Formats: sequence, C-alpha cells, structure tokens
Amino acid sequence: MSVEHASMRIIEGYAHGGTDLAADEVWAVEAHLEACRVCRDRLSAVVSAEVPAMASLVDTVWSGLEPQLAVAATMPRGRRWSALLSRWMTPTMVPWLAMVVGVTLLALLLDLSDTGSGEVSLVLLLAPVLPVLGVAASWSRGLDPAYELTASVPRAGLYLVLRRTASVLGVVVPVLLVGGWVTGVMVAQWLLPCLAFTSTTLALGGVVGVTRAAVVLSTVWAGMVVAPTLATSRATFALQTDGLPAWGLILAIGIGVVIARRGAYTVLGAHR
Repeated sequence: MSVEHASMRIIEGYAHGGTDLAADEVWAVEAHLEACRVCRDRLSAVVSAEVPAMASLVDTVWSGLEPQLAVAATMPRGRRWSALLSRWMTPTMVPWLAMVVGVTLLALLLDLSDTGSGEVSLVLLLAPVLPVLGVAASWSRGLDPAYELTASVPRAGLYLVLRRTASVLGVVVPVLLVGGWVTGVMVAQWLLPCLAFTSTTLALGGVVGVTRAAVVLSTVWAGMVVAPTLATSRATFALQTDGLPAWGLILAIGIGVVIARRGAYTVLGAHR
C-alpha cells in the first residue's frame, strides 16, 4: 500500500477475495477502507466491473435492508452511551476495574489509619501493578466472551490494545491521583512506575501475550518489591525518588519496543 491509498493491485485482489494477497495486506487494506472513501469508491467500481456476482449479492442485501433502515427508531440515549462505552472496554472489564478501584481505596484507608506498611504508602506500593491488572482483564482470552470476534477484526492490533489500555488508565490514574494527594506521595513517584509497568506489559505482551506478561510482571513486583518492603517496613530503591530516572528509562524503552513491534499485536499470540 502507498502512503495515502491502496494500490490497484491490492484493490483488485481484495475484490476477488484476497486469495492472491498476503495476510498482512488483507488486514491493512480492510483497516484502510474503514477511513478512506476514495478507496471504497475504487473498490466498488472494481466489484461492479469485474465481480458482477458479488455486486448482485450486495444489491440484493441492500434492497432488503433499506426499507428497515428507513423506519428504524433512533437509538435511545442510554444505548448510545452503552455503544460508545463498548468501543473502549469489554463488559468483563467493569468488575475488574471496580476491584482495582476498591483495592486502591482500601490501601488508602490503611495508610490513613496507620495500619499499612510503616513508612511506605500502600498506594505507592500497589500503584505500578493496579493498571496492569486492568489491562490483563481487558485483553484476556478467557475473560472476554467476544474474544474470537474481536481478534478477527482489522483493528484488533495495536490500535485496540492502546484504546483499552487508555480506558484502564483513565479510571485508575485519577483514583491514584487522589490517593497520592491524600497520603502526600509525590505524583511522579507513583505515576512513572505506573506508566513504566504498563508500557513494559504491552512491550512484553507482543512476545508472550498481554495477559501472560501482566501475570509475570506482577509476580516479579510482588516478589522483589512488595514482599521485602512489607518485611522490613522500609522503601526499596524502586520506591524511592532516586529511582525515578530508572523508571523514566524503562518507560521510554517500553514505548520504543511497542512502536517498533506494533505489527506483533495483530498476531493471535498477543491475545493470550
């Protein structure tokens, strides 16, 4: 494909069923056609001229749908909001996000009641892994009942991964912001590890699957940071302000890997 439009070779190959095209070309042209009216018109012209059977089928289907569309009722406001929400998250994400928010509030209450982990805020201790749990739930094959349908659409790659990740961060970050403000934790002290862990999960997810990456990183954090901190009641280097440059570097590397391997998220292995 060119920078702006699909080539005629790809348009004609797609019109004839895509059997002569590579799999990545089929995915790319389908995603491109969603936003490009010019290429849709070119595809329509090719189908009308070279694939009359397909053009006849489309006309038949459209003639049956058109009367129904003309009398279709306007979608209620509640359903419109539901449809908009479904573009950003799956139904299974809602209870998981509620759990993440509940854990954050519980950690905040323990901090305020001085029954937490000594000098280390529990909000700071849990901040890096909380969004990772939401990302894992949003991309889990076992938790998403529409997984097969989602994995087959043209935009099931990085575009959908980033959209669902953004929806998780949009819920978790404000809650952590309030928790950090109440407990007096500096914003960068929890936000950088939070974003670094999320980007690393996505980077590793392109290799072993997003859900597996989330489980591995959460286990490593629990064993190397949470357990020693709770045992000694003292902050490890990962939780101190001196470690912020390292978190910034991890965040940059994670983003770089995600961009460099953006094509890996269209492979079914990334859905594990």
